[in-house]
Amino acid sequence: MPEKGSLAQLRKRVLFVCVENSCRSQMAEAFSRIHAGNILEVYSAGSRPSGQVNPQAIESMRELGYDLAVHWSKSLSEVPDLEYDLAVTMGCGDECPLIRAKAREDWNIPDPKGLAPAEFRAIRDLIEARVKELAAGLV
Repeated sequence: MPEKGSLAQLRKRVLFVCVENSCRSQMAEAFSRIHAGNILEVYSAGSRPSGQVNPQAIESMRELGYDLAVHWSKSLSEVPDLEYDLAVTMGCGDECPLIRAKAREDWNIPDPKGLAPAEFRAIRDLIEARVKELAAGLV
């Protein structure tokens, strides 16, 4: 158990959820680690995980110097069963499960799977901007 006042206790627990946990939630997790790893304990999962991270997501994050290939597509049963400070759904509509969280946000971000590279990058960049806004609001 972390000591009282330690960094681990001060970090906010955030869970990003999309349907397949292959694109949007994976990129949100990655950007959270990049931009807010010191203030966020971050997880991602899918309501119906695909079992793999989308190759387009891996390539688009590689362009920014992040190796998303080390991630894997996870179900909600594979992330810690705890109350999160924030659950962020990425626009998964009826597929969004109930998650124990103090707060919830739905970012309603379109699924970039299968889009042309420029359109995929635009979604990636939108996710990065939203993560930065989230982190700034938690400081």
